[in-house]
Amino acid sequence: MRNILLVEDNKKIRLANSNMLKRRGGYNVYLAANLAQAREVVANHYLDIIVLDIMLPDGSGLDFLKTLKQDKDIPVLLLSALDKLDERIVGLEAGGDAYMTKPYDNKELILNIEAILRRSGRMPEIITKGALTLRVNSNQAFVNGVDIMLGQNIEFSLLNIFVQEENKILSAEHLYKEVWGQPMTGNDKALRTAVSEVRKKLEGSGYMIATIRGQGYRFEIE
Repeated sequence: MRNILLVEDNKKIRLANSNMLKRRGGYNVYLAANLAQAREVVANHYLDIIVLDIMLPDGSGLDFLKTLKQDKDIPVLLLSALDKLDERIVGLEAGGDAYMTKPYDNKELILNIEAILRRSGRMPEIITKGALTLRVNSNQAFVNGVDIMLGQNIEFSLLNIFVQEENKILSAEHLYKEVWGQPMTGNDKALRTAVSEVRKKLEGSGYMIATIRGQGYRFEIE
């Protein structure tokens, strides 16, 4: 599952785009209403792409973009009501990977996002680890060619994170935030249940999810 950050100050547009991308694109979506929130998300999460509104209440998205590109290699799709040619050129010269003007069609938005991800190499269709195969576009996982029937949202997202972070110890707090998109409050029962389910379904893949006492979990070869 790809991680996308939507930076948009209009709450209605922000939530509508988030729901549409989750439903139609299978993305894990982070939301920011301003640049301060966007910086916090960038600092704490791995992102595959950012969809960035240019005019925000606490500053210019272009200034944020220029600073971002100095430190991070994250593709950025710019959105703006400014549609003059010179304004689009300024946005692309600042480091934008594409520029769309408002209003726009939802299908066009998804197609632009997918095109950017393909160009940047951040949209692998198939990931293989031993006998385990992940088909990212359809949120499916197979062991020895057999679909292991993961719950497409929670379980697939969890396994995808483990595969991308092989041999790294991942804390419960980190996993919960990445999978559920919010900080873990209270106990980690939901996470433990999801890990247990994925662990059972990995049988025969050659990989396992190890519990590292007091630290978290690690995806590793059996």
